[in-house]
Amino acid sequence: MRSKVAHGVLRAVDCTAARDVPGVVGAWSAADLPDLPPVPYTLLAGLSTEEAVAGREWSALVKDRVRYPGEALAVVLGEDRYRAEDGVAEVTATIDPLPAVVTPSAALKDSVRLFDGMSNVVLRGEAGEPVDPAVWEGAAAVVEATYRQQLLMPSPMECRTVLAVPDGDRLTVWSGHQMPHRLRRELAALLGWSADRIRVVVPDTGGAFGSKSAAFPEFVAVAHLAVKLGRPVRWIEDRLESMLVATRGRGQDQRVRLAADADGRLLAYELSIDADVGAYPHLGAGLPMQTAWMAAGAYTTPHVHATLRSVLTNTMVTYPYRGAGRPEAAIAIERTMDLLARRLGMDPVELRRRNFIPPDAFPYETPVGRVYDSGNYAAALDLALETLDHDRWRAEQARRRTDPDALPLGIGISCYVERSGGEAGGLHEFGSLQVTEDGRITARCGAAPSGQGHETVFPALVAKFLGVPEAQVRLIEGDTDEQPEGLGSFASRSAQVDGALFQHLANLLIEEARTRAAGLWELPVDQVAWTDGSVHTAHNGSALMDLGELVKHTGPLRIEDRFETGQAFPFGAHAAVTEVDPDLGLVNILQLVTVDDCGVILNPAVVRGQAYGSALQGIGQALYEGMQFDDDGVPHVASGFLDYLLPTFTEVPPIEAKDTHTPSPNSPLGAKGAGESGCIGTPAAIANAVADALPAVDPELLQMPLTPDRILRALRASTHEEDVR
Repeated sequence: MRSKVAHGVLRAVDCTAARDVPGVVGAWSAADLPDLPPVPYTLLAGLSTEEAVAGREWSALVKDRVRYPGEALAVVLGEDRYRAEDGVAEVTATIDPLPAVVTPSAALKDSVRLFDGMSNVVLRGEAGEPVDPAVWEGAAAVVEATYRQQLLMPSPMECRTVLAVPDGDRLTVWSGHQMPHRLRRELAALLGWSADRIRVVVPDTGGAFGSKSAAFPEFVAVAHLAVKLGRPVRWIEDRLESMLVATRGRGQDQRVRLAADADGRLLAYELSIDADVGAYPHLGAGLPMQTAWMAAGAYTTPHVHATLRSVLTNTMVTYPYRGAGRPEAAIAIERTMDLLARRLGMDPVELRRRNFIPPDAFPYETPVGRVYDSGNYAAALDLALETLDHDRWRAEQARRRTDPDALPLGIGISCYVERSGGEAGGLHEFGSLQVTEDGRITARCGAAPSGQGHETVFPALVAKFLGVPEAQVRLIEGDTDEQPEGLGSFASRSAQVDGALFQHLANLLIEEARTRAAGLWELPVDQVAWTDGSVHTAHNGSALMDLGELVKHTGPLRIEDRFETGQAFPFGAHAAVTEVDPDLGLVNILQLVTVDDCGVILNPAVVRGQAYGSALQGIGQALYEGMQFDDDGVPHVASGFLDYLLPTFTEVPPIEAKDTHTPSPNSPLGAKGAGESGCIGTPAAIANAVADALPAVDPELLQMPLTPDRILRALRASTHEEDVR
């Protein structure tokens, strides 16, 4: 039973009538469950801090104050969902509404405080050093702008799920989750159990995009009640529920300043971020630091300074969403590069080329502290322009500008750098390879599947490393009983980290097989070789034995280990051509080109699928998606995806996905993450193309999503200014 208001004081919750509904097993408010644990906070990869959380408890059921619309007031258990829904309809609650703040700018005033006596600013951060005022004063050109990165919903195909089944002194939990070992650890802490009493299983999952890697309030309630009642308890989120209370992504107000000399050489860049982190700082207060750390982009700007304020608002929590801070950084710098090019009267392509970090400068430490591993940014941009046929479109643009009946056409580019693999302390993974007497190999790792193609990529890698047929290898992941330790799947880490782990394990297995064979044949190890899944004598190959036979003679063979890689920095260049209907405000993407570099590509089909999928989500941010709120802070989601628009098949433009290949020296495979490229590179390319099509319009009025209403408002504002002049 969820709150219908965004902010208010909870006076009473009455579950009495719900308990009388046939088929209802029980109904509880927070007062009925005094031992219900609160939602845990996470320090993983700097997502939050103890200081941010202190004094700001997030109760699984509201105790005294509602802080976001849809926050759970009571939980009703039924024999099936229908009876539980009937029970919810009988729960009554009394809430005294309070004013709601749903943007950082409103929350920063602290006139409405989410926690009494405490500021809405829960974290301040900084990357780089403040820029000397003399740099700005001596610059030939300085541009300033503000951008709003709207709140987005990750919108996976499958919403959140959890099923908890008690069995004796153990609890088995099934969930569509990105980090099963983290979920096991957090549930164990909540229940006061040792971790070995909990098993978490992640079956095939229909998408995640970052939104399924925490222990949410509903998970806490489900696990607690399953143990309390000694029976299975299940919660499956429906779509409207997900749109109301699942995590959000993005949500930043940004102020930028960029300076250059007369030749277009960048001198300094400032980025100020006011980040909407939702009603509780438990999951993502530190997440916007990813934007600050990637502020420099692909350029050799000598001075870069980024500052951050993480601000509480009366919305569901902001959390990692595909790209997680890097799209916000790329959009800010890439839109501003176009503003600077316009100010200097310079081609946006030339401005970028003039300031790229050159290939021979890697590893390259940026002024905000990132150390880029490798890159060839100019090559990616050149391929994007060639694929787009940039000169032809520029000629068409010039023609249209002389034709009063032609729709305005614009060309936009966006060059990005992102971080993949995770942060220091989280760049490792655990796994094992086990061989049975029939020669079959079972590969295990701490990853979790949500549609990335692990079942295709990982067995193929193991087979390649060992020289055996792919059909001989089976993958097991997402099960904490099968793999006792693990981190999970997030931050575009699967190929880069887990792939390298399997290479490492394969090498260990080969060495163990050679050692066993040497003992069996009474030979020195250096006289035993490995070829295509078999050991043999090194000189004449007179003795030959495959893995299955070796296990039969020497006993069970299992290799397990922990392996760590370094950070990697994928990059790319995206280009878009758009036309804008000035009468209807409609934006039509005529062509979209994505060129991404994820180092060594392990499976071209999977990488291509990731490029298309993330590009579609980038189109969604640029043109369609964004949370809208009533004056009282309640989001417009009553009609589902009629209120929150996603690009469908009919909105998919022609997309050409290309790639360049710059291996990472920080991972043995040379692979970098490939899963987030389109979300990072595509939005700014489209926004820049729309601004290029409407040169008389103030670019700051062209805030995403570029809906017809916003386009028309921007056009009317520019017409009014022209009339005044």
